[in-house]
Amino acid sequence: MFHSNHLKMIEYARGLGDTLIVGVSTDELVSSYKRPPIIPFEERIAILKALKYPDVVIPQHSLDHTELVKKLNIDVFVVGDDWTGKYDYLQELGVTVFYFPYGEGVSSTKIKQEILENYNDMKSKHEMKVNPNVKVKQDS
Repeated sequence: MFHSNHLKMIEYARGLGDTLIVGVSTDELVSSYKRPPIIPFEERIAILKALKYPDVVIPQHSLDHTELVKKLNIDVFVVGDDWTGKYDYLQELGVTVFYFPYGEGVSSTKIKQEILENYNDMKSKHEMKVNPNVKVKQDS
């Protein structure tokens, strides 16, 4: 789920090179390591293409970026610090890897939890209300 920390990371990455290529994980890739995304791939890639920072937006089909780095001649790789250490192997290919610090605050997980909590709260309040226009048949 795209949020302000993703935007900050993309803006930061924009300043690290001449061309910014942003990869968007496909639904299949995301589903291989966590629950399927709420927002479908086509919508997520459209959102990123609409931003002013990326020069190119591409689908990401794998968590192994070895071939992609070679093919696209990538020399800087930026990813959130929740992936710290995962992409260190790219350094062997001459790539500088930055793990962008998300810090406290917004995350997809927190957004989803808040939506669920708000829904459950609203649902419980709604279930407790009595509609005066609905006649409940009393058992005799």
